[in-house]
Order: sequence, then structure tokens, then C-alpha cells
Amino acid sequence: MINQLKNYAQQLKQELAVYRLLLKHPRTPWLAKLLLALAIGYLLLPFDLIPDFIPVLGQLDELIIIPLLVYLAVLLIPKSLLLSCRVQVQASQAPEV
Repeated sequence: MINQLKNYAQQLKQELAVYRLLLKHPRTPWLAKLLLALAIGYLLLPFDLIPDFIPVLGQLDELIIIPLLVYLAVLLIPKSLLLSCRVQVQASQAPEV
């Protein structure tokens, strides 16, 4: 169980690094950059667009809105660029021998 959580945390860290590279990359479409920025902004907002006191939906808004924005952004990014950024992140995190 703990090893699974560590693996998930590592995967999340890698994906965040990929998205950071994509935000900076000149070939990333502007709409994809906007959607990624909105996802990050929504995550960091000190308030919710859907208040937490609304049963169920108030607690689930971050679990729905942020992944949806990231998913839409990834759909707009050329597959070759996404793969290139993932390879670059994996290469930078590979243990040195």
C-alpha cells in the first residue's frame, strides 16, 4: 500500500514536470497553455467556484474540473510534443550510473 502511494506520488511529480515543460514550449498551442494555466490557477485559488457547503458537488469540484481542464489541454497538444516532453522528464529523473 505504501509503495503504491509512493509510485502514484512519483507519477504525479513526473506529470507535473511534463506540464511545466509544455507550458514553456513554443510549439504548445495557446489554448492548451490557457487550459493548463486555468487548471493550475483553479488548484491554487483560495476559494472555490462551487462552495464546499453544497453537498457532494462542493467537495468533488476539484476532482472534476482540474482533471477535465488537463485532459482537454492534452487533447490539443501534438502527440509528438507530449512524448518528447515526457522523454525529457524521464531522462532528467533517471538515476545516474
